[in-house]
Amino acid sequence: MPPIQPGQDAVALFEAHRAEMRRQKLWVNLLLLGGFVVMLLWSIDVSRFWPDRLAAGIPRIFEYFGSVMPSFQWDLLFESRNAEGRFPPGSIGFWYNDFWKYLALIWETILMAITATLIATALAVVISFLAARNLTPAPWVGTAARRFLEFCRGVPEILFALIFVFAVGIGPLAGILAITIHATGALGKLFAEVNENVSMKPVDGLTAVGGTWAQRMRYGVLPQVLPNFTSYALWRFEINVRASAVVGFVGAGGIGAELNHVISFYSDDRVTAVLLLVVLTVTAIDLMSERARHALIGKEALK
Repeated sequence: MPPIQPGQDAVALFEAHRAEMRRQKLWVNLLLLGGFVVMLLWSIDVSRFWPDRLAAGIPRIFEYFGSVMPSFQWDLLFESRNAEGRFPPGSIGFWYNDFWKYLALIWETILMAITATLIATALAVVISFLAARNLTPAPWVGTAARRFLEFCRGVPEILFALIFVFAVGIGPLAGILAITIHATGALGKLFAEVNENVSMKPVDGLTAVGGTWAQRMRYGVLPQVLPNFTSYALWRFEINVRASAVVGFVGAGGIGAELNHVISFYSDDRVTAVLLLVVLTVTAIDLMSERARHALIGKEALK
């Protein structure tokens, strides 16, 4: 807004300036809206996201789930094992004949997620101090740390899992390594953004008394950001449980390997049995993790 000259009506000048700014903003918004519409139509054409395809495909989803549902017989529903040690077809026992095997794989999946989350959180904490623009010891260090985090989170877990299955063999170790790298990149970015919003007064005080960079991070920054770090780590644990179930499809351990097995061998009723356990497990962990995060945030808000 130009300076007000003697004799000018300040309100009129302000209204004129405001109207000009609104006109400029209107043109910018129209250009952005036009670009968005063009990109949206282009993506629809590339993906063939047409209503007729959706209308034809949605019923097939229900057909698939109908085909993998178990065939229960009410008179045999709760039958026990027969003389040969087998459950009769049509019973719940027959449907979950491998229940303890599934439970062991579910536990393996949870342990994979816990291990990957703990390692990734520790790595992300250290790298986030290097990546934060207000805390990095040198600009080139910050740039390198941010690019490294981008690489870690930019490559999908399943691609890392394929590489590690080739490197270390089939099993949960490959899955843990894959999830750890991806989670480090995601948590590192979130932690760095938290670090960039801290108060620098404690850091300046430690600098004034001769504290090293590591001491400034440990005593000046970490106490401020620890609640947020913990909340983000719990949230990432939820994601890692789901990721642990997915990487098993390429042989990286967990319940995903069994799910891939039953799908590959067309064991339709077993597919539903495994999926139900996976959904229940992930839901339970999500709810418990959410309660833990809310409790943590609530306690911090009361301080």
